[in-house]
Amino acid sequence: MLAWPLVAELLLLGSATGFLAGLLGIGGGMLLVPFITLLLTLKQFPPELIVKMAVATSLATILFTSIASVRAHHARGAVRWDIVRRFAPGIVLGSLIGAQLAKLLPARPLTLLFAAFVAFSATQMLLERKPKAARQLPPASGMFGTGGLIGVLSSLVGAGGAFISVPFMTWCNVPLHTAVATSSALGFPVALAGTVGYIVAGWDLQGLPSGTLGFLYLPALAVVSTASVLTAPLGARVSHSIDVRKLRRLFSLLLYGVAAYMLHRGLRS
Repeated sequence: MLAWPLVAELLLLGSATGFLAGLLGIGGGMLLVPFITLLLTLKQFPPELIVKMAVATSLATILFTSIASVRAHHARGAVRWDIVRRFAPGIVLGSLIGAQLAKLLPARPLTLLFAAFVAFSATQMLLERKPKAARQLPPASGMFGTGGLIGVLSSLVGAGGAFISVPFMTWCNVPLHTAVATSSALGFPVALAGTVGYIVAGWDLQGLPSGTLGFLYLPALAVVSTASVLTAPLGARVSHSIDVRKLRRLFSLLLYGVAAYMLHRGLRS
């Protein structure tokens, strides 16, 4: 049973993550993974399992937040479902493989990989780099391969895949707002396959704490996903009334701090 202080901390984390995701259009994994890692560390969970549990739990929350996001984008006709169908098979396979790779990886390289991912995302956000449209979407084999890469990396870092799919689609002459909307739909197969993969990967593992299903920490999933789904629409509404560019730059500095924490944790583990 969860202690009330931990429930309050998870509610605050979920609320902040959902609001910022709606406000800035960022993936929640960049915040969820390090903060769940910190909370589980304070709870004295086994150190070799903490980051894997945080990544798995972060992925599972995307199941709920992506549905709310996709409904809003679909209502505006912004989702390219033909692209989703072409990406999805590779994404599902890649996400399943990524979860198995995470099981095999020691905690240190997985933590360092996440630190590098956050630092890269922060730099992209700070510089506001957008690839120039230079080509068309590839044939089915190219979409499958790209989807596989998105799935593997997303499953390893607990993210929805927008850090690859949005720049890739923009590079392939898909308008930015369409790429963002379509990427939100791709988050669901990433999260579903990744979640299943982490459940299977940790199913027979010894030493997992109570409240887990494979690598999933169910209490954190329930509290964080509920709070984030409720606050994400509020953040989206606020984003239409203010200039979020300066906020994105400030948030990128916070992400550098998050990357530094995960780097420090990885180097001393």
